[in-house]
Amino acid sequence: MNRKLIFILPVLMSVLFVQYIFAQCEIDNTAFQSGEKIIYDLYYKLGVINAKAGTGTLNTTTTNLNGKSVYKTQLRANTSGFADNMYSIHDTLTGYMDMKLVPLLFTKETHEGGDYRIERQSYSYENGKIAIRVIRYKKGKQAFDETVTTENCTYDYVSVLNYARNLDYSDMKPGENTHIQFISGRKIVNMYIRYQGITSVKANDGKTYDAIQLSLMILDKAFADQEEAMKVSLTNDLNRMPLIIEINLKIGAMRVVLNDYSGIRYPIN
Repeated sequence: MNRKLIFILPVLMSVLFVQYIFAQCEIDNTAFQSGEKIIYDLYYKLGVINAKAGTGTLNTTTTNLNGKSVYKTQLRANTSGFADNMYSIHDTLTGYMDMKLVPLLFTKETHEGGDYRIERQSYSYENGKIAIRVIRYKKGKQAFDETVTTENCTYDYVSVLNYARNLDYSDMKPGENTHIQFISGRKIVNMYIRYQGITSVKANDGKTYDAIQLSLMILDKAFADQEEAMKVSLTNDLNRMPLIIEINLKIGAMRVVLNDYSGIRYPIN
C-alpha cells in the first residue's frame, strides 16, 4: 500500500468518525429562536407547603463559543421574601448547543439552602465517541473532575429541554417514550421523555393554552426503578414554549409557571 495512503487513512477515518457522531446528534430547530425570553413565577413545594416564592427566566440568545456561533439557553430561578428566608434557591443553569442542537457545554451554579455547588460539563466529539468532562465544586472545594465517554448522544438539563421542544408528538400516544441518554453528575443514565397527552393549562398571564404534557424519567440501576427528573408542559403549537417546568430539588421541588414572554418565533393565536 502507498505510504502516503497509510498515513492519510487514519486521519481520514478520524474525520469521518467525528462527522458521523456529530451527524447522529444533529436535529433541526423548528421551535425557538435567538431573542426568546420567558418570565416565570416560581413556586416552592415542601410537604404540604406550596407557596409562591420568587421569579424565574428562560432566555435564549446566540453567542460565540470556540469560534463558532451557538445557542445559549439559560434558566434562572431566584427566591425572594419569606420563601428566601425559609429555603433560599438561587440557581443558574446554562446550556450551549450548536445551531443543529448538538450539546457543547453545560454549566450549573446552585445555591439551595446552605448548599453551594458549581458544575461544568464540556462535550467533545472525536474518534467516533463523545467525551464529557464533568467538574463539580461543592462549597468551594473540588468534589470531582472526571471524563466519561459514550457512543450515543447525551443531554443535560438544558439541552434536553431544547431537544424535547423539537420532537414530533403528532403521532404519539399517551405513555409513549422517547429514549435518550442523560448525564447526571458524573454518570450517564438512561432517560425517557414520556409523552402524557394534550391538556389545557392556565398560565399566570391569564391565558389558557393547549399543552403537551411530558415527564422526563430517569431509569437506571442507580435509582430505585425510576425517578422523575422533570415535568414539562409545552404549548401545543410550533413554538413548543415551556409553560410549566417542575424540577425535584435536594429538598422539596421547584415549579415555574409562565407569566410573560417575548421574542418567540411564531405568533400564538
